[in-house]
Amino acid sequence: MARAIDINCDMGESFGRWTLGNDAALMPLITSANIACGWHAGDPATMRETVRLAVEHGVGIGAHVAFPDLLGFGRRRMDVSPEEVYEYTLYQAGALQAFAQAAGSRLQHVKPHGAFYVMCSQNQELCEALCRAIKALGDDVALVMMGEIAPRAAAAVGVPHAAEGYVDLNYNAQGQLVLERRKQAWDPDEVARRAEELALEGRIRTVDGTDLHAQVQTICIHGDAPNAPDIARRVRERLTQAGVEVRPLREVLARR
Repeated sequence: MARAIDINCDMGESFGRWTLGNDAALMPLITSANIACGWHAGDPATMRETVRLAVEHGVGIGAHVAFPDLLGFGRRRMDVSPEEVYEYTLYQAGALQAFAQAAGSRLQHVKPHGAFYVMCSQNQELCEALCRAIKALGDDVALVMMGEIAPRAAAAVGVPHAAEGYVDLNYNAQGQLVLERRKQAWDPDEVARRAEELALEGRIRTVDGTDLHAQVQTICIHGDAPNAPDIARRVRERLTQAGVEVRPLREVLARR
């Protein structure tokens, strides 16, 4: 059986009259969309339109849940309890799930955003609360998250887990992402090369020149990069040329 991998992208991050990213151009090139739910970005009209685009192109629908932090784009830490993580996740993902159902589709996964992602990936209790909320959304809704805590927390409550890797951001020597305050344009060929290495060899080079080893089921491409559609197109082309099947996350997880 050929190696299969999902390409996910953060989408639906426009708000009111403010527009971020090029969702219409990106949607045909990816297989799963992490759709903002209104707390770090997005609004009801944007959520509905992004879901419509995903359904039109056969893209898996995911809830991109975050802290209530529009001004900080969800990147600022907050002192929250496990109960609040559960409630925040259920509130946001439940809203997106309703939009998905109204469009004749369903929620495929949940992926935290920004500081919410980092804190849940580093704290066992917060991650367990996140997984309990995902379980409440349905037995087949998956968690998308990197790190060692997530697979254990997900398995404990019977939530499918997908490890993800990043190819348009750097990793430091400790395996942590080197975040960009404003997403920069990367060379599409270089990003595609990194994607092929990660998909086929399970490795990616860190900023200090060492290799980080990881087996991932999904690769993230950032939708707010100035040349995001070019990057997504080149990544998908190179993976296909290398014999990797690009499939929605639900299909990738079903192969395990």
